[in-house]
Amino acid sequence: MLHPPYTAWHLSYVLIGAAMAPRFHLDRLLATLIAFGLAVGVGAHGLDELRGRPLRTRISSPVLATVSVVAICGAVTLGALGIAQVGWGLSIFILVGVFLVIAYNLELWHGRFHNDTTFALAWGSFPVLTAYYAQAGTVRPAVIAGAAFAYGLSRAQRVLSAEARDLRRRVTSVEGERIYADGSRRAISLGSVLAPLERGLIALSWSTCALGVGLVVARTGH
Repeated sequence: MLHPPYTAWHLSYVLIGAAMAPRFHLDRLLATLIAFGLAVGVGAHGLDELRGRPLRTRISSPVLATVSVVAICGAVTLGALGIAQVGWGLSIFILVGVFLVIAYNLELWHGRFHNDTTFALAWGSFPVLTAYYAQAGTVRPAVIAGAAFAYGLSRAQRVLSAEARDLRRRVTSVEGERIYADGSRRAISLGSVLAPLERGLIALSWSTCALGVGLVVARTGH
């Protein structure tokens, strides 16, 4: 249910945002990573499964609700503890984060916030901005560019994953063929259509994680 490759992908934005800050605190980075891991990795996926059962798990609704609430509350608690070090401005990020997780995954207000733009902002730009602010206590122009990078990459992820998810969960077969300019032909199947999407998503996931880890290692002087 946790989608490890996707969760790691979005946690890498936390690494990128923290590494971009003019001041770097490893303890703050670890706290931010744990908070986002709880909110994005556990809370968000729990609410998503509770809302529409897209993964068709047998986990009961009360268990999903309880785990999600506990995880989100844990993330909020970590954020609240960080206010003493970072400042009250961090409370704005906490409130926005809770709203985004709940509104997006439960598709509140008739799904008004369940769209490509909200996804890219919430799962891409927001982790970068929050991690940067947790380090520096402010937002500067450089991190806006980093947030734009995360937005664009998350938007591309959403486009690819939406198509791959539709093929995996709803399509039973694909029929047809490609006809090339030289007259050759190649049959089209469900596997041949789905495989490039999944390979692309995997490559984007591990490469973004590698970038985040590399930036943090560089900031620690290694």
